[in-house]
Amino acid sequence: MCGICGWVDYERDLADPAARRELADMTATMACRGPDDEGTWVDGPAALGHRRLAIIDLPGGRQPMTVQDEGRAALALVYSGETYNFRELRERLASVGHRFETSSDTEVVLRAHQEWGRSDPRNAVRELNGMFAYAIWDSRARELVLVRDRLGVKPLYYYPTAHGVLFGSEPKAVLANALAERVVDADGLRRVLVYLADAGNAVFRGLREVPPGHVVRVSREGIQELRYWQLEDTGHTDDVPSTVRHVRELLEDTAQRQLVADVPLCTLLSGGLDSSALTALAARHSAEQVRSFAVEFAGYTENFVADEVRPTPDTPYAHAVADFVGTRHSDITLANEALMDPAVRDAVLHARDLPVVGSGGDMDASLYLLFQAVRQESTVALSGESADEVFGGYRDFSDADTIAADTFPWFAGRMFNHDMTRSGLLDQSLAKQLDLPSYVKDTYRTALAAVPALTGPAAADPHERRMREVCHLFLTHFLPVLLDRKDRVSMAVGLEVRVPFCDHRLVEYVFGTPWSHKSFDGREKSLLRAATADLLPASVAQRVKSPYPSPQDASYERELRAELSALLDRPDSPVAPLLDRDALRERLAEPIGRRSGLGARFELEQILNLHAWCTDYRVTLDL
Repeated sequence: MCGICGWVDYERDLADPAARRELADMTATMACRGPDDEGTWVDGPAALGHRRLAIIDLPGGRQPMTVQDEGRAALALVYSGETYNFRELRERLASVGHRFETSSDTEVVLRAHQEWGRSDPRNAVRELNGMFAYAIWDSRARELVLVRDRLGVKPLYYYPTAHGVLFGSEPKAVLANALAERVVDADGLRRVLVYLADAGNAVFRGLREVPPGHVVRVSREGIQELRYWQLEDTGHTDDVPSTVRHVRELLEDTAQRQLVADVPLCTLLSGGLDSSALTALAARHSAEQVRSFAVEFAGYTENFVADEVRPTPDTPYAHAVADFVGTRHSDITLANEALMDPAVRDAVLHARDLPVVGSGGDMDASLYLLFQAVRQESTVALSGESADEVFGGYRDFSDADTIAADTFPWFAGRMFNHDMTRSGLLDQSLAKQLDLPSYVKDTYRTALAAVPALTGPAAADPHERRMREVCHLFLTHFLPVLLDRKDRVSMAVGLEVRVPFCDHRLVEYVFGTPWSHKSFDGREKSLLRAATADLLPASVAQRVKSPYPSPQDASYERELRAELSALLDRPDSPVAPLLDRDALRERLAEPIGRRSGLGARFELEQILNLHAWCTDYRVTLDL
């Protein structure tokens, strides 16, 4: 995995010393994503920067990488990610005359564009199976192409300028260039406060994400976003047994592909169905004993108290899977003090760049500490992320009231049934100006319009039609937020996390499957359970979903409240004008534990994160 950045300015030669210094500054911000090597490349109006985390072909995969034509670079590439079918593509390209100088997947991607993508880059991208974000400069066409994978596993941002564009794997790379303003207006603040993926709104004014499944073409004529992939109705005709068999075939193939690495590899094992199935598949296809890691909080299992979302602790199930499939397992035990360590929270906020809902809290901090520990032993980890969205694992998928609600399901259900407007903690005039309910409603209507219509017999069933919408909403507006968190926090410590359940072939197939198939046994993730039950202990195969653990020790919330109390005494805080200070004081005076669910604590964490972000990133609020 790597970090990329760059700059195109059609009115300037970026080889001048000042421009090279800015490129070096942009590239340096990606050091955490690429601790093993760095490189830059400049050709007139184009400048590319790269930081490398070496995974495949350790000596031969240096970047930026070029293809030469008559003694000069015809194409130049900076690439982040993994292309899992690079060996097959390499054989195809070699058969039509391409000669390779390395054994890396990066060169395969570059030559795929040389062969298939010169007239339309989408023709090359559609050949790739993987998670990736990359940029290609075509010296003859004087065109930059930015590419992002189908599900948005790898991040990529761009910022149009007067004469071109800035881009980077993370906002911090773009913001390192003086052309990028650090201004957040009302639209940006709405994005911060609402748990929704929105590629067109990357918080800082003018900053955009390359949407998943898109390429962005930059030329003198302007900037154009082009879609190369989207979820479609497939007219699924397989019966349930056939569907289960095909899901298993796809999982087996995906697991084998994603085990390829020239560095130590492990799995992240929670003891839930998703990570357990993935760990079992990895153990089945790996030539070596697989390492597995699980997160644990000090005293969590011994003192566990079941609640409405977490009926069981993870550790006993993780151990059962490790014993059953034969992994070399380790628990990473975290103390509450570590989660509240200011240095850890600062590192997490710096990794994520944006204080979006849930960022910088105990979940992000525990992921950061877990990944930091895992990185001591492995460079690549396999994660079960996205199985809930692909197979329908959340309780919201089966709650009738949530399904019927005329909004995003996670706002109507039990996961994120809050926003800062309803919390009463925002300044009342600001809350009225932001009008978050209307923002959510408008985004929801736009999202619904993109859902492909059902065909075949299922189209006559209103429940099937609604579940098609629910599945699409989770995959397009919920999952990208989780994937961004996973990528940014893992890359902050130089760990590559792969997400096999995001294989686009699997996602396409399961998305096209009727909901009656996905829930054929009356439970969540019916297809995944049936496809992998033979690989797992019965206790794990039948386990009810339990989300990622969160500390239950009241000391964590006490520390949050203490910090917020101190913040209230600072009228110079950049977030002071955003808050209803009296309402916040009343909240802090409530008994700990009075409010349940993730949302209540997120609100407190988010205020602290907004303060730190505005201060550290020198944000100008233009409201």
